[in-house]
Amino acid sequence: MHLKIALLAGDGIGPEVIDQAVKVSDAIAKKFNHSLEWTPALTGAAAIDAVGDPYPEETHQVCLDADAILFGAIGHPRFDNDPSAKVRPEQGLLKMRQKLGLFANVRPTFTFPSLLDKSPLKRERIEGTDLVFLRELTGGIYFGERGRKDGGNTAFDTCTYTREEIQRLAIKGFELAMTRSKKLCCVDKANVLESSRLWRETVQAMEKDYPEVEVSYEFVDAVAMRLVQWPNSYDVLITENLFGDILTDEASVISGSMGLMPSASVGTENALYEPIHGSFPQATGLGIANPLATVLSAAMLFEMSFGLTEEGAEIRRVVDLSLAEGIVTEDLKEGDAKGNSTTEVGDYLVKQILG
Repeated sequence: MHLKIALLAGDGIGPEVIDQAVKVSDAIAKKFNHSLEWTPALTGAAAIDAVGDPYPEETHQVCLDADAILFGAIGHPRFDNDPSAKVRPEQGLLKMRQKLGLFANVRPTFTFPSLLDKSPLKRERIEGTDLVFLRELTGGIYFGERGRKDGGNTAFDTCTYTREEIQRLAIKGFELAMTRSKKLCCVDKANVLESSRLWRETVQAMEKDYPEVEVSYEFVDAVAMRLVQWPNSYDVLITENLFGDILTDEASVISGSMGLMPSASVGTENALYEPIHGSFPQATGLGIANPLATVLSAAMLFEMSFGLTEEGAEIRRVVDLSLAEGIVTEDLKEGDAKGNSTTEVGDYLVKQILG
């Protein structure tokens, strides 16, 4: 199979972890007789520096022409520390999601047997955790009306949703639940927010179309508490943009490191795969970035965009092996032990794939 993949490395550690995912993907292609066509494109701070736009039209066209997109991370401290900046790397991410119609962010959270004691949570609480968040990605407060008034002393951000936006995400949630444990949790704040009440009534009206799925409704604050108490009580969770952003980062600590969790963003035009971590600018160029989340995102790419489940399983196998053997970056090493470099971890994975 010939696979055309847009490659958006981004900023900070993005290029470093992307390099390892490309290396591993190329090894998978060699083993399973595929050909990969990588087309790099600029986004984030790198694109602002080059052309003044965090998501240039040239990059958008590369994404449209590809079968799937592999993305690193964006962000730079010089923008974070300048509240007056008119153009920001994160604007490129929002623009990309909107223009590509990437309305559903799929974030799995699972544990690795060899890392159960590295999690900040007790083994007995997290063992067996295997849940998936579907976060709505192109609506809500991040895309609502915003501004200042009263001479700049009052600020507002508006959360707006349409029934159609909720329905299309909920459909994916119901469909995913049908392939798993047939349990779906709708996360909202319907006791306070009108937008959440629309979420709840919309999902309730859809239950009749999926009679086999057991649907529950929980307030976001209760889910935030239960995620660290009984995470394995959840299976598939759907929620709006802001709540999903916060809860999925909270859930990432269950595995032991944000550097381990992959994600996918799917929609109307294409699908994008990326690690859940940020650009980690402090680590740029030091060779300490954990590439495994990006490598596992590549596994999701093979599986979800191309239906290549065996290839995805092989990537997961070698990642599990690297963790079990302790071939890991410093964020996963014990105590003062020296970790492997980003490149060394990637080289190990390739070696295990190719024998």
